[in-house]
Amino acid sequence: MDVTLAREWMRAAAGAIAADADLLTRLDAAIGDGDHGVNLNRGFTAVVAALEKTPPETVADVLIKAGTTLMSRVGGASGPIYGSALRAAGKALPPAAEVQPADLVAALHAGLEAVRKLGGAAPGDKTMVDAYGPAADAFEQAVAGGADLAGAAGAAARAAAAGAEATVPLQARKGRASYLGERSIGHQDPGATSTALIFQALADVS
Repeated sequence: MDVTLAREWMRAAAGAIAADADLLTRLDAAIGDGDHGVNLNRGFTAVVAALEKTPPETVADVLIKAGTTLMSRVGGASGPIYGSALRAAGKALPPAAEVQPADLVAALHAGLEAVRKLGGAAPGDKTMVDAYGPAADAFEQAVAGGADLAGAAGAAARAAAAGAEATVPLQARKGRASYLGERSIGHQDPGATSTALIFQALADVS
């Protein structure tokens, strides 16, 4: 992955979130406060603008700038959580204009650890971790098996989508949805859904 591809990933993520903003909002309205789609759409639109205004020189800088922008522009829990994930991923990368799939394995796991540390979520809690965790593991396994970036990103996207769908029968144990108790069962988690969109965006541009 070079800087151009990293920027394309963020643009593709912004486009995917914009296209599905209404879906994310509907999912969030069912078990949250109904602003997930609006907030993320605003945040990723700002990310694209920030990356165009001051083009980063390294892949790490792309992710760090994207994360910093989300943290400053997105309200609610989404900004800090997604922003922390991208910043941690960027900081785990070598300061180079191009990074290898093995570098991205470490970066993805660093981002996941940041999410878990910030929100305290574990697998099965009906959060974005349920999509992000399987995606990071699938990416790592694909790279270990010799896959290139496109192959690993495709595997990660499929795992994230499956993880998001698997949140439907779960009872939320973290976040606003946890206040609903058993009433959170039967709804797909919006954070896991947007996470799957971001991993699909990476697969689309790789």
